[in-house]
Amino acid sequence: MEEYFAKIIESIGEDINREGLVDTPARAAKAFQFLNNGYDKNLKEVLNDAIFESTTEDMVIVKDVELYSLCEHHLLPFIGKCHIGYLPNGKVLGLSKLARIVDMYGRRLQIQENLTKQIADAVETAVGAKGVAVVIEAKHLCMMMRGVEKQNSVMTTSVMTGVFREDISTRSEFLNLINRN
Repeated sequence: MEEYFAKIIESIGEDINREGLVDTPARAAKAFQFLNNGYDKNLKEVLNDAIFESTTEDMVIVKDVELYSLCEHHLLPFIGKCHIGYLPNGKVLGLSKLARIVDMYGRRLQIQENLTKQIADAVETAVGAKGVAVVIEAKHLCMMMRGVEKQNSVMTTSVMTGVFREDISTRSEFLNLINRN
């Protein structure tokens, strides 16, 4: 990967031997591997058996989970927050596992629409929830730094399954709770 980054840097007209760039291909390769480390993970490892029996039937929400990903179209970052809610069906997830699910899928070349669904599907698979709701709000550097160059645009995507899709009052409760300060 280092060699490819060196070729990319040279192809834009830079001198790869210039002092500031000598170690850049190695640093860029290491950074790119880190930014895409979600490919090295799977749901079973991420959950690490942190699924617990519970009699609660009330909504569980984790909001404002930091999100970093790379757009698969331009390899530029999109950055935002993810809100996850689910209605337990006898099982709940360890709190940090929701954030780890976001990281696992976020650290792959992605489009936001698919990322939202992957997170919802993973939570549903993990605990067999009665329903899952995921909302992602993100700024895309591919839209901010190039192309239309719109600095203040935010893309919002949502996936609602089960009760969240079927029952407007459940969906509304989730949306109201994630929009509270």
